[in-house]
Amino acid sequence: MTVPVAEVQEAVPSARATIVEARSVRKTYDTGAVRVDALRGVDLALAQGEMVAIMGPSGCGKTTLLNCLSGLDSLDGGEVVIEGTPLSEMSDRDRTDYRARRMGFIFQFYNLMPVLTAAENVELPLLLARASGDEARRRALDALGLVGLVDRANHVPDALSGGERQRVTIARSLVNDPAIVWADEPTGDLDSENAGEIVELMRRLNVERGLTFLIVTHDIAVGRKTDRIVRMVDGEIRGEEILGVR
Repeated sequence: MTVPVAEVQEAVPSARATIVEARSVRKTYDTGAVRVDALRGVDLALAQGEMVAIMGPSGCGKTTLLNCLSGLDSLDGGEVVIEGTPLSEMSDRDRTDYRARRMGFIFQFYNLMPVLTAAENVELPLLLARASGDEARRRALDALGLVGLVDRANHVPDALSGGERQRVTIARSLVNDPAIVWADEPTGDLDSENAGEIVELMRRLNVERGLTFLIVTHDIAVGRKTDRIVRMVDGEIRGEEILGVR
């Protein structure tokens, strides 16, 4: 069922508490000769425990929106509010600390350290946050257990399949017990079988643990597993589709 954007944005937060809200968000890239309006007044609300896919053609602003919502990139206009706090009220250090404590990230190309084992890659965010070595290892193994990879904990990335490497990335995104997980083309580098397994894993984590996911994807098979597909064109949200997968 496809419905107007405004109706979706009013309906979704009323069912569950809003965790992230974009209000008239604008982002412009100026390279000198060319000015690109990457985001043109985007309004979007994500509810606690919701799984949302952002879809659209290449260059439409999907990843830029993810980066602005998560505080990885600055805004040129508008506001992003996360768990009731505007990002504009946070210092750079506060935003970095908030991401470390409350957010998880999944990337297309894994971003794993090649010389570290799966467990060491997963525990790295905790060690950077000054957790003890014992606590970091315990939580890393717990996270690897959630993605079915405890038996591969001592393998380096080159000894893992593409699907296993992405599972390690997902485990790393979960190790800090985040409020929201941002996933940028999480199946883009995988074959269809592994892609299907990864999206099913994310869906299970969403349903069983109440994790909020925002997923940027070109893959309609991924989008169809979510609660809602947000469709972007030329830096704007042009429509949303409520799927009712649950």
